Amino acid sequence: MSSRRIQQHTSLLAIILRVADVVGIFAGLYLAASLFGMKVGQAGITAAISAVVMFHLTAEITGLYRSWHGVSGERELFCAGMTWCLCAPGLVLLGFLFDMLGPLNAELTRGGALAWLATAPACMLALRTALRLYQRRRRAKGHNVRGLAIVGCTEIGFQLARNIEKAPWSGLRTVGFFDDRPEERRAAKPDDVMGCVGNIDELVRQAADGRVHMIYITLPLRAENRIKTVLARLADTTASVYLVPDFYVYELLHSRWINVGGLPAVSIFENPFYGVDGMVKRILDVSIGSLLLLGAAVPMAIVALAVKLTSRGPVFFKQKRYGLDGRPIDVWKFRSMKVCENGAVVTQAKKNDSRLTPIGGFLRKTSLDELPQLFNVLEGTMSLVGPRPHANAHNEHFRKQIQGYMLRHKVKPGITGLAQVSGWRGETDTLEKMEKRVECDHQYIRDWSPWLDLKILFRTVFTVLKRQNAY
Repeated sequence: MSSRRIQQHTSLLAIILRVADVVGIFAGLYLAASLFGMKVGQAGITAAISAVVMFHLTAEITGLYRSWHGVSGERELFCAGMTWCLCAPGLVLLGFLFDMLGPLNAELTRGGALAWLATAPACMLALRTALRLYQRRRRAKGHNVRGLAIVGCTEIGFQLARNIEKAPWSGLRTVGFFDDRPEERRAAKPDDVMGCVGNIDELVRQAADGRVHMIYITLPLRAENRIKTVLARLADTTASVYLVPDFYVYELLHSRWINVGGLPAVSIFENPFYGVDGMVKRILDVSIGSLLLLGAAVPMAIVALAVKLTSRGPVFFKQKRYGLDGRPIDVWKFRSMKVCENGAVVTQAKKNDSRLTPIGGFLRKTSLDELPQLFNVLEGTMSLVGPRPHANAHNEHFRKQIQGYMLRHKVKPGITGLAQVSGWRGETDTLEKMEKRVECDHQYIRDWSPWLDLKILFRTVFTVLKRQNAY
């Protein structure tokens, strides 16, 4: 029996990117030195070489140099930035251990050394961006494109093809759909989807000839035996094969693959903030929250005094809400009403509400009453961005009427959220309004990224200035 030798080909692009990162680290060093009027000597070169080694070792852990076919450039740049952030502390520690900072300080001032920590990743990301833009133009012209085949004329297969066609920068091109099922059992290929339709025999030939590099199986999970047969035939090729489960019938909430004692499992409802993502989310909350609290200290003192002077009662209003995983938390606000409802029945604020204090309407329209929740953020019970926490009475009411309502509590509640900047701020006096809000909350959990948080924070400023639906 003849044996096949499967070779792992090193991507030329991966080599170029490695070289570009080396250039970026050295360029950042020389840029920082020039900004501070310093010269780079032997100690500086040693530091740069150590940074290169540390960065590449860390990149093996973060998977920076894996194939990014089909993945947005934004995620690649984020991975590169996080790789540098992870290796930078190790580089500083290494400098202390080997007494490298002493000679380095003779060449670079402390400011110059700190500037290098910022200029190096900036240079690397700039070079990567330039390379990706050049690569995107080449791929749009049909260069460096990998052929992709889809097994199964199914709705999810057609959607996969549409997603690929909308992203020519991904370097993927749909060759066609391949399905051995009778015509009456497979969905008709829509006109807006490119690619031929063939059988599995033709697919195996194209994979063996090298015309197909990646194969996605989109058959329904109930067709287990058919999937096994297709996999057995494709095992004689060197194409990469992926299974796309028809999970679209479920309400996926940041699904991810996990390993349980060697057995793979996919999550349907999951918290997206694990590992590095959770660390990034918390760093954003603490850093931006601290700055906001520092800037809001004087306005908060003025609001507190105004609340005390204009109405009888406490300055702060503490209400029980559901936090992460539905655990009860205390949410702080400046008191804006004459009553402090916190029981089984809580009436939402309405336009021209008679329960408002003399300055309560102003506080709610400008969202100044929410400022004390910055303490919740620093405490860790809330986040700057996330689903807005509702009164417990409202949670118990709507969870019985809206499917998946409680899934919004898979993450920490936020001071602002996607629903609030999408027009669903304020009173939810109809079931449809609450459904739209929950829909936005689910979308936020599925699509979360640091950039989405920053975008929502930016849009929140304009939402507050409009004072729309705020009573």
